Amino acid sequence: MSHLRSLFIALLILPNLLLAQKTALQSSMYLNQKLPGITPAVFAPNLISSKDHYEYGSVFSKDGKEFYYAVIINDKPQIRYSRFVDNTWTTPETVISSDKYEYNDPFLSSDEKRLFFISDQAKDGKGEKKDFDIWYLEREKDGWSQIPVNAGPYINTVKNEYYMSFTQTGTMYFSSNGGTDQTTDKNYDIRSSRFSKGVFSPSVKVTDAVNSEHYEADVFVSPDEQYMIFCSERPGGIGKGDLYISFKGKSGNWEKARNMGKTINTEGYEFCPFVTGDGKYLFFSRDGDIFWMSAELIDSLR
Repeated sequence: MSHLRSLFIALLILPNLLLAQKTALQSSMYLNQKLPGITPAVFAPNLISSKDHYEYGSVFSKDGKEFYYAVIINDKPQIRYSRFVDNTWTTPETVISSDKYEYNDPFLSSDEKRLFFISDQAKDGKGEKKDFDIWYLEREKDGWSQIPVNAGPYINTVKNEYYMSFTQTGTMYFSSNGGTDQTTDKNYDIRSSRFSKGVFSPSVKVTDAVNSEHYEADVFVSPDEQYMIFCSERPGGIGKGDLYISFKGKSGNWEKARNMGKTINTEGYEFCPFVTGDGKYLFFSRDGDIFWMSAELIDSLR
């Protein structure tokens, strides 16, 4: 009888234990942070988001075991990352930095074999800094390659290219003010470039349902290409820069972009959106810190 009672108690306790283990595992995969709800919270305070530096532009690998972000040190942005190894997160270390050039907006390619970012470095890596281009490093056995590779003329122009993200087929979404003149330099538009046989195709401007005559940049596209989130400085917003969202309609066209509302946008500046590979958490940057929240907000706006 005692054995039956013990078994009965074990069956009652087991689901709670499994749930606790699952919750602990989920938390550990996000730098051991308490998981957020629908209200934005600073991510990893005093570990990633610090009072001493300006952090922004973050991305997790699909398995949640690598975290990359930008931080400004001595007035120069650099890219850092932390890895989940042997059930612990490593102390953040620098991937690429320079006393001369800026490196920020890190993002992993769809196959995660390349780490993309933007930089104002000269093409030869030695000359005077130039406009911002999109570059990448190659993943190697023991880390990342040391010499940045320019993403090429189908992506980069003689002006600025900012913040990129990728669909699961490798199409890159990014922003650029290429082709503008002095009076319209602030008119950044979101563009896309398909990736085929190892090369990017000439980029095309995304529909006016997304772009306007004002600043649109920092675009995150869902891997299945069903929605995009981006920062815009267009009139009628809540703050200096707001996050907007556009969903792909049944016809396959992008729907008119909508402000994501006061749940996420403030009178300040929200930018650099990213949704984790499991689709559960929305990351963004504001006022020198990285924030995260439940991605339920996205579904509520559909």
